[in-house]
Amino acid sequence: MTELTLREAEITRASLLNRTVYNLREAWREMADWREGLFSAAPDPNLPEKDAEALRVQMRDCLEARGGEVSARARAANLGRAYLSLNAQGRQRFLQILATEFDIDRKAVDKAIVAVQQAGDDSRERTKAERALRQALQPPRLRLLAQLNALPEGFLFLVDLREELLSWSRNDLALAALERDLLSLLTSWFDVGFLELRRITWDSPASLLEKMIAYEAVHPITGWGDLKNRLSSDRRCFAFFHPRMANEPLIIVQVALVNGIADNVQTLLDETAPVLDPHITDTAIFYSISNAHDGLSGISFGNFLIKRVVDELASEFKNLKTFATLSPIPGFQRWLDRKLSEPDQDVETEWLTTTERKALASAAGTGKEPASLQTLLQASDWPQKSELAKALKHPLMRLCARYLVKEKRDSLTVLDPVARFHLANGARIERLNWLGDTSAKGLSQSAGMMVNYLYKLNDIEANHEAYRGEGKVTTSSVIRSLLKT
Repeated sequence: MTELTLREAEITRASLLNRTVYNLREAWREMADWREGLFSAAPDPNLPEKDAEALRVQMRDCLEARGGEVSARARAANLGRAYLSLNAQGRQRFLQILATEFDIDRKAVDKAIVAVQQAGDDSRERTKAERALRQALQPPRLRLLAQLNALPEGFLFLVDLREELLSWSRNDLALAALERDLLSLLTSWFDVGFLELRRITWDSPASLLEKMIAYEAVHPITGWGDLKNRLSSDRRCFAFFHPRMANEPLIIVQVALVNGIADNVQTLLDETAPVLDPHITDTAIFYSISNAHDGLSGISFGNFLIKRVVDELASEFKNLKTFATLSPIPGFQRWLDRKLSEPDQDVETEWLTTTERKALASAAGTGKEPASLQTLLQASDWPQKSELAKALKHPLMRLCARYLVKEKRDSLTVLDPVARFHLANGARIERLNWLGDTSAKGLSQSAGMMVNYLYKLNDIEANHEAYRGEGKVTTSSVIRSLLKT
């Protein structure tokens, strides 16, 4: 097999998406025919007004549910195929029609509210009025989405539809409301009790290995040799699957079996490193957890996955004593840049000691002039300058500890998304690793630092409750020491 470049991996992901669209069209071909719908052929990809009006009528026909089940499925399949035939502009217009013209009838809601108020103490009338109010509060578009979900591969179609909708809904209130409706439906249909945990190995189907490469979001898989290394005997890879998306991994977790808590991802993923006997290792390191479908963001099942994987590993390897992560810190550099750019305060003077500022100025060759952290970190070769890296180490680790533990978007929720995930799952912040990821991505997002979250099995529930209920971040003594300096 030839090596894959990162660009080729991106193309692989794009080809998977195109293949998904093709498979959906083929799955619905037998159910729907343009001649049976209101379009004489596939609509114009831009969905001009003429085709948009036909689309509105098609949507109303779906809601009327005339005929039997076969007719209803044909109309829904026709509607889905119409969406798949459109370009981005046409799909956005499709969704705007669905969002604005098939929303709740506010006059009907007002009328139902009055009926509830007038029912008074008459329990029979009040129950009837409340039922009518609940029905009025259900927008017709929910029934259309449910019809699409009932089609073969309909669940995957709606997941991909929501992925597109997420980007378009940021500045459009109507699309944002539609996105929330769709999230509510997907959540109600997505019972983690149905999820199946499968191990991915080098002998897994090629189509699944291809998806593993395409969906890896934390540390891009650079080639088939890299992939084979991640699936060797001292590695484990698991994925969750849902019955409605039987061939699509939903979330993928990669684990390295090592001795001691790992502190550097380049070392961990080194293809030339000797393969360890997993039966004599003592630590499981979760180094990549990737959501395969952005359309499922907001639906929590990652914590369920970690617990299942821990159970699987503990059952297979009785020698494992420690379960920890080697995690990126994706928001640190962005937060630091924002703080350093605030015009109303001198963050470097406030947060860096006089000794640290002098050491940075000396290492940067600026003499007595203060050295800007932003300027120093913009140079991609700073890790290779030993004196500069040494001068940066302690202040940056202290600032990173502050970012992970103290900086919150509200009183309960930490800023960093990866930290939110692991803290909510009951982990504690164990250790910061200086230059733990010296890739271009690692340097740009966290000044090369990585963090270990420790899952101490007896403390998981208490840590989870403390974070969820009080916003308390559980940390090790090492992290607490950093915060005091």
